[in-house]
Amino acid sequence: MSWGTELWDQFDNLEKHTQWGIDVLEKYIKFVKERTEIEISYAKQLRNLSKKYQPKKNSKEEEEYKYTSCKAFLATLNEMNDYAGQHEVISENMTSQITAELARFVQELKQERKSHFHDGRKAQQYIETFWKQLEASKRRFERDCKEADRAQQYFEKMDADINVTKADVEKARQQAQIRHQMAEDSKAEYSSILQKFNHDQREHYHTHIPNIFQKIQEMEERRIVRIGECMKTYAEVDRQVIPIIGKCLDGITKAAESIDQKNDSLLVIEAFKSGFEPPGDIDFEDFTQPMKRTVSESSLSNSRWDGKSEPKPGSKSKGKLWPFIKKNKPPPPPPASASPSAVPNGPQSPKQQKEPLSHRFNEFMISKPKIHCFRSLKRGGGGPEDFSNLPPEQRRKKLQQKVDELNKEIQKEMDQRDALTKMKDVYIKNPQMGDAASVDHKLTELGQNMEKLQLEAQKFEGWLAEVEGRLPVRTEQSRRQSGMYDTQNTSAVNNCAQDRESSPDGSYTEEPSQESEMKVPVTEFDDEFDDEEPLPTIGTCKALYTFEGQNEGTISVMEGEMLYVIEEDKGDGWTRIRRNEDEEGYVPTSYVEVYLDKNAKGAMTYI
Repeated sequence: MSWGTELWDQFDNLEKHTQWGIDVLEKYIKFVKERTEIEISYAKQLRNLSKKYQPKKNSKEEEEYKYTSCKAFLATLNEMNDYAGQHEVISENMTSQITAELARFVQELKQERKSHFHDGRKAQQYIETFWKQLEASKRRFERDCKEADRAQQYFEKMDADINVTKADVEKARQQAQIRHQMAEDSKAEYSSILQKFNHDQREHYHTHIPNIFQKIQEMEERRIVRIGECMKTYAEVDRQVIPIIGKCLDGITKAAESIDQKNDSLLVIEAFKSGFEPPGDIDFEDFTQPMKRTVSESSLSNSRWDGKSEPKPGSKSKGKLWPFIKKNKPPPPPPASASPSAVPNGPQSPKQQKEPLSHRFNEFMISKPKIHCFRSLKRGGGGPEDFSNLPPEQRRKKLQQKVDELNKEIQKEMDQRDALTKMKDVYIKNPQMGDAASVDHKLTELGQNMEKLQLEAQKFEGWLAEVEGRLPVRTEQSRRQSGMYDTQNTSAVNNCAQDRESSPDGSYTEEPSQESEMKVPVTEFDDEFDDEEPLPTIGTCKALYTFEGQNEGTISVMEGEMLYVIEEDKGDGWTRIRRNEDEEGYVPTSYVEVYLDKNAKGAMTYI
């Protein structure tokens, strides 16, 4: 079927239809363009989402990604990045293969359509102009015929009239002949124009217009084929990235399957294992025997209270709760007893000779600079250089990590030294390449750096050997003698932490002569600690026994007195209480009966 033969008289409708076809193309181009914008926006949002949940460098989050579940999550984030990249590929391919190509095709189509319809209008105008000429020739022929007929009738009338002169009759005859001749000429002209018009009209409707309409039909069919091809390309662009997207999803699935809960549990043990053993059993204290009461060497009191007593060789408990103390508090009290005789102010056994509790507190408080520790907690001071504030297992890991870092730095310096040595040899053999003396300064500097790093590594290796049991445990005296490796500007906070945590068993081995070295003027304890906001009450407590808090950080209580709890026992045997806004401190947990109230956060009312 051809538009030229079937639609020969639908020039205007074809013009409208072809314009509609071009509008459809432009609409499809707009659709694809908006799809590419959506893909770009989606890819950008996916990348931002992946970046948002990536672990920050040199942060605590980065350390958490050693667990398999976190590694799987990190792999998921990386796969999401690749997934976003495929959506960017979709956008790029649709833009280059569909949008750009169709836009160029539409411009060509508009130019071709304009040319075809221009030729059609030109042919239409020609046939219309010729038709007007034919009509004019026809009207002229008709007019001349009527004029000739009237002239002939007038001649016949004059010829029949006997009163008319012969001259008038001759004049009328000549006029009739002229009119007849004009009519004949008009007839011949009309006949000629009519024949030519019929010929041109046949050419117009059977040749010119069919050819033009055929070209318009072919143009329209090319448009239809092209939009179909673009729709196939639209699908193919998506289909091409499906395998890669599938690989991304497979990667996420593989990462999920790689999660090992047992391995994560082992990592938790490795991260938080202290290396201490649990406390042993507490021996039964028989107060019916007329002999001096003995406390089990496995209890926490021996290692904290009596610095002169030696633990039994077979004892497994050496103050294991000491590493968990988070605040600088007085030493833990003796274990709770059902009898008030265990209390310094309570009735004593007749034959029992026990050093007053206040004396033990005095000894402890004199030997330890408590003010420094409070200030270090307040200001968040760093730990000691030898990590002695950490439990043994964690300390060993930190020391091993430090030794490995120092060895890497030493190896790096050695590599630089070897490279400079080779360069110096080349300069010596070929002086024109450079001055060998110019390398000496750098070699000297590298040698000094290596010496410092080696000394530092030896220091940490010594501490590591001590932790691993290859060397005897050093006392505070021997630790101070190793100060040749320490930096000269060690802060008082670190010194305090070293003193408090130096012995793994929680005992104190400093000599009496060191007490003067560790004393700190009270004036150095500034108002920073006092300016803290008061802790909220978390419950109440009742004093079971009378306690005289004669040392800094403690508070005196009377038997039966009701007070407010602001910090419960953290495992070190002390509870922090408050009497009023200005009186608060620590008391032995065994001396009070605690009633915790988790909802008590407001201001307290005094009893």
